[in-house]
Amino acid sequence: MGENIRTQLLLLPEYFQGHLVLTLIAISGGIFISIPLGIWATQSTAFKRPLLTVVNIIQTFPSVAILALVVALLGGQIGLVPAIIALVLYSMLPIVRNTVTGLEGVADEIVEAARGIGMSSNQILTRVRLPLALPIIIAGIRTATVWTVGLATLSTLVGATSFGNYIFTGLQTRNLVAVTVGSLAAALMALVLDSLIGGFQWLIEKRNHRESDNKFRQVKMTLLSVLALASSLSIYSLWSESPSDFIVGGKGFTEQYIIAGLLAAKLEGAGFSVDQRVGLGTEVVYSATANDTVDVYLEYTGTVWANRMNNTDNPGKNAVLAGVTEFVQSSSGMVNIGTLGFQNLYAFAMRRDRAAELGVRSIEDLVPVASDLVAAGDLEFFGRPEWVTLQETYQIDFAEKLTFAPSLMYTAVDERQVDVIAAYTSDGRIAAYDLLILEDPRNAVLPYDSILLASGSAAENTVFMKAMEALINKISDEEMRQANRIVDVDGRPISDAVNYLKSVID
Repeated sequence: MGENIRTQLLLLPEYFQGHLVLTLIAISGGIFISIPLGIWATQSTAFKRPLLTVVNIIQTFPSVAILALVVALLGGQIGLVPAIIALVLYSMLPIVRNTVTGLEGVADEIVEAARGIGMSSNQILTRVRLPLALPIIIAGIRTATVWTVGLATLSTLVGATSFGNYIFTGLQTRNLVAVTVGSLAAALMALVLDSLIGGFQWLIEKRNHRESDNKFRQVKMTLLSVLALASSLSIYSLWSESPSDFIVGGKGFTEQYIIAGLLAAKLEGAGFSVDQRVGLGTEVVYSATANDTVDVYLEYTGTVWANRMNNTDNPGKNAVLAGVTEFVQSSSGMVNIGTLGFQNLYAFAMRRDRAAELGVRSIEDLVPVASDLVAAGDLEFFGRPEWVTLQETYQIDFAEKLTFAPSLMYTAVDERQVDVIAAYTSDGRIAAYDLLILEDPRNAVLPYDSILLASGSAAENTVFMKAMEALINKISDEEMRQANRIVDVDGRPISDAVNYLKSVID
């Protein structure tokens, strides 16, 4: 436990900087966009209703969907830019709404008095209405700040560093220490930033109170010093970060974290500086590699065959591999370096005793009883073409279909919360939980050979290619299961699984 806490705390400075940069830039952008829009809305009735409707609609979109849409609109770009755009959009509602409410809440008699002494419309706005509305506007900024700090954890899904790195890695590897550290750090940052903005609100409210001049100056200097420090740290973290030679990508489950770590170790051993962007969605990491934002990542042939190529047939392992290799080169400019040697198939799995109770050993046996059973898959499975193919091939469906993070999915079937899961055949938890893999007599499940996809620009580097080719056909199914087991069952860090695979390869 102590070593685990120490490991997580060593990551804190990097994740803190990433999260702070995201939050400060997003909130600053939200303020500079939303306050002028709110002012405009109070000056134009025709603009007010559409504006409030749009910002309300944005707020109803799931944050993950906004992130995915922004990445798609940016042509697959990942990292800071799509994360900031999404966070700015989410910060707008409370700032716009409070700006409108604050300005419209200024009493009519005050406005008339200002007009009576000869003030112009602009003078009334800047010298009367805005100062009086400022406490309400700042309250909106405080709300937006707290929201932004929380939502910034999701930026990990598009390759931006944040406290979400703790949370998503911890959830996938069942590392509660990592989840706790990330959650507490985000909560503490939200409280501190909210207090700082509250301090500025106090300064504004007390600016005309001469009896508290000394306290006023002290608070002002303290807040300005903290703001200057935070801004300097953010600017430094942006300017001081030298670009890495290569970026290794990865999806959001244990095997991907392990292989990303192995790829990074191999490249670092070849003398390159490497950055990792893990926890990405399938479409995000594929598009990012096609657009040279990510240089290499672990993919599976069945995923490309079904999701990208939109094929519904299963011509066999060799034909699928050949088709995928040609497709990624011709359509996306990527290179299939080769297969690592193991497969990671989707397969239905059940507790052995539950399968025996129902007399089930294959998907064929499952069909007559499936309508009374609860099934579970990862976050993608029931939306993937593979599930559609299984349904059509076997005419099968379940009474209820639930989605889980992979680590929780295995716990759910072990604790009898679900009857059957869409498991991964290279997962060490299959043996640990004594699960039975159901046979697929109609050959509906595609082959899922592990392949290394590299961006076109990375593939031009001969040293890079040599380092990656040293891994081809070096990891067996059993060895990958053992590496996954080290993390998922034994509870050891990902670095231990990486070291195990390095020992196997070397």
